[in-house]
Amino acid sequence: MSNARRRLPNLQSSQGIVEFALIAPILLILLFGIVDFGRLIFVYATLNQAVNEGARTAIRSSPLLPTNIDVETAVKQHAVAVSLANPCPNGPVTSTLPPANQGWIYITEPNPPSSAEPLSPSLEDAPGGQMWAQISGSCSATNPAHDHAALQVTIRYNFVPITPLIQQLTANHIIISAAATYKTEY
Repeated sequence: MSNARRRLPNLQSSQGIVEFALIAPILLILLFGIVDFGRLIFVYATLNQAVNEGARTAIRSSPLLPTNIDVETAVKQHAVAVSLANPCPNGPVTSTLPPANQGWIYITEPNPPSSAEPLSPSLEDAPGGQMWAQISGSCSATNPAHDHAALQVTIRYNFVPITPLIQQLTANHIIISAAATYKTEY
């Protein structure tokens, strides 16, 4: 009888190891899912703050009116730990995916078209001081904003989770879009 009691604790510890082995993957997925969700909320809040600061820079009235580069610099300064680029600063805002964990900045009129637009006197889609842009065929032409035109700063960011299972469920990307629209002061 004393030998049976000595073996019982060994069987119970083995049972605990097996139970932990069955539950551990679920706990790890849950833990990394919480980390990914926290990263997603951080990126979302950061991008919203960055577009607001970029829009404020784009609309300010001063002797030297802001340029696209001024707006891009303001956005990047407020987008801490977020990688941003500016492939076509004045659009079009396309549905093309940015690279993984990177975003694109656009400075356009509100509700910009999804295809490149030619130069037109009726468009007001760039900060003042940024005169005519070169048309490469894939980017929109740039008119300076004037007469209190509304400008929109938009960021499209391709968020990729670090958890492999969540990556598969989201097709390796979650698009976060942030935009701020303000009227120019000039």
